[in-house]
Amino acid sequence: MSSAGHAPSLQGLSKHYGSFRAVDDVSLSVERGQFLTLLGPSGSGKTTILMCVAGFVAPTSGAILLDGRDITALPPERRDFGMVFQGYALFPHMTVAENVAFPLRVRKLPTAERDAKVRAALDLVQLERFADRRPSQLSGGQQQRVALARALVFDPALLLLDEPLSALDKKLRAELQEELRALHRRVGRTFINVTHDQEEALSMSDRVAILNHGKLVQEGAPAALYERPRTRFVADFLGKSNFLTGTVREAHPGGFAIAVGATRVVQALDPAAPRPALGTPALLSLRPEKIALLAEGEAADNVVEGRILSWAYLGAGFALSVATPDLGVLRVTLPAWGAPIAPVERLPVRLGWSAAASVPVEEDAA
Repeated sequence: MSSAGHAPSLQGLSKHYGSFRAVDDVSLSVERGQFLTLLGPSGSGKTTILMCVAGFVAPTSGAILLDGRDITALPPERRDFGMVFQGYALFPHMTVAENVAFPLRVRKLPTAERDAKVRAALDLVQLERFADRRPSQLSGGQQQRVALARALVFDPALLLLDEPLSALDKKLRAELQEELRALHRRVGRTFINVTHDQEEALSMSDRVAILNHGKLVQEGAPAALYERPRTRFVADFLGKSNFLTGTVREAHPGGFAIAVGATRVVQALDPAAPRPALGTPALLSLRPEKIALLAEGEAADNVVEGRILSWAYLGAGFALSVATPDLGVLRVTLPAWGAPIAPVERLPVRLGWSAAASVPVEEDAA
């Protein structure tokens, strides 16, 4: 990672508005040069945390550190952080170059140095030939790049991104996710991004911190969070999941089995993980893409029969809802190319998955 990045951290950060806890005792460290995304539904506290880091909101308690130095009481203008807002906040009467130059004018840089930095920043976001245009003459994606160039032109200690892609259409948003990720690699700065878009968080981030009701519920690498969610909320919010609720009937070194109605569901466990006690309730998360359609007689660790309740064609795949006697309605996703069936409502199907496909998760705290 680039030494140009800085390492921010939160220590017991809280922000209360009367009895409402917008942020509730959040502790989090970000490595130098890392791309961290704060992910959560509306009202989860992610934007409040970003505003506290920026210095626009004073926390009720806790501390904000940068490279180990307490900056909690430092005013925003002295934190030297770049920020990209949801609506870009470009000055409509200024050209692209003048918008990008604005932070340097505030800092009273000499004209020659300022012009050189503006050219370099526009080159970084591939907008050098648009320098003399006004924001109204640019597309939404181009405006977003101008906002990024303005936020990076003064070599900030940290770049903060407040849902910077949310105003764009889906196709452009996907393209700019790739561009923003590539830009992060080129500049080597520490980025903190806020979004409620799970796909954006998974595709762009080195690490994701998932928030709910002001609390940090889980954080880690995107693949680790997706494959090993700890709670029902994380499994359900980060992608789609089926949940199997049952009672532990067997336990052995390699895993356990639960009874869901009359159906036995086998679950593998890491040897280091604790064994659940017999007779206790268990909750499993099973991703739709990890369920296969089985041919007659084909075996799997877990096999259930059902009928297709409904289906949708999504281009790359099919999304099926399959009604089963004991497990309820299971969501199943299949690649469209080479699919073993042509989906039809009420079609009987056999579903199968391995004991390692599902993950034990905890019920969310009340």
